[in-house]
Amino acid sequence: MIKIAILASGNGTNAQQISEYFADSEKVKVECIIYNRKDAYVAERAKKLGIPAVYFGRKDFFENGNVLAYLQSHDIDWVILAGFLWLVPEEILAAFPNRIINIHPALLPKYGGKGMYGHHVHEAVVANHEKESGITIHIVDGNYDKGIILFQATCQLTENDTPDTLAEKIHLLEKEHFPKVIEKTILG
Repeated sequence: MIKIAILASGNGTNAQQISEYFADSEKVKVECIIYNRKDAYVAERAKKLGIPAVYFGRKDFFENGNVLAYLQSHDIDWVILAGFLWLVPEEILAAFPNRIINIHPALLPKYGGKGMYGHHVHEAVVANHEKESGITIHIVDGNYDKGIILFQATCQLTENDTPDTLAEKIHLLEKEHFPKVIEKTILG
């Protein structure tokens, strides 16, 4: 059984979709959800799904190694970022080389980098009158949104699209593709 840990910072819709997708899998198990904002709704979603969820703050990630120790103590094979907004620390990257996957709500390399997440991305895409946007699923490296691209899916924009309507389109792409791409990647 391949064990995955999901790292999240907020609402947790992607974490829930991934967890539900693998709920009956005989090959992949969501072992835990780690979140870095005390009030993140993802903790409530995890509770409803019966998946252990644990909060770790900035010191746990970047100074005292508690997150890495937790991942190792649970024999985690892959780490999935689902709306996780911090740069992954070097020690975690080293412990999981090419085994950390992220999803970004734009077609990288456009609209990536520090500060480009969620609504910020959609606002920039609409403000620049792009004709299309989409999602990028990629391997995580030591830089924001720079790792090897595993998959991209696109959606078209119209002149009537707003950041909110674009967010809805992106969410549908995430729901359709993220769990399947995770499965395909980790099962080879």
